[in-house]
Amino acid sequence: MKREFLKGLNLEDKVIDQIMSVNGSDIENVKKSFGDVESIKTENESLKTQMAERDKDIKSLKKQAGDNEDLSNKYSELQGKYKTDTDKLNAQLSDTKLNGALDNALNTAKVRNIKAIKGLLNMDNIKLDEKGELVGVNDQLDSLKKSDGYLFDEGQHQDYKPGGGGGPADKSDVQTLNSVFKGEK
Repeated sequence: MKREFLKGLNLEDKVIDQIMSVNGSDIENVKKSFGDVESIKTENESLKTQMAERDKDIKSLKKQAGDNEDLSNKYSELQGKYKTDTDKLNAQLSDTKLNGALDNALNTAKVRNIKAIKGLLNMDNIKLDEKGELVGVNDQLDSLKKSDGYLFDEGQHQDYKPGGGGGPADKSDVQTLNSVFKGEK
């Protein structure tokens, strides 16, 4: 957002400074989220490279084994180990994706302390669907906003109290005269 745009709306400099400050913090939060996305991409590429190398090793070993029973056993052992490792790495990748998406959703919800909120969430109900979108987090965040609203940055709320709006309790001259004419005093 540009300062000139806000000046064109005839806003006061104090208001413009407040808007620019909030906008700047929002931009920083988004930048932090994108940093997590980059680490997920890097980790994903690393895992793909490791899996390709393992597949090459297995094929090479299978060619060398031929009819040799010891090598065939070694091949089966390695294949089982690689499958276990691959499943573990895929689970870690899924967890990383889930945590990245959750952090992004919490930043979007303007959570003050992400670690504190994660401790209050039921992670068993939060999943990623086929499209990579979080399921089960919005309902929990809504209930937390109602029960523990202080954990969220909702901005500043100011009460509007105009002068002279106190009714009969108002001690102004106009209210006194009004009460006299009504016969209340």
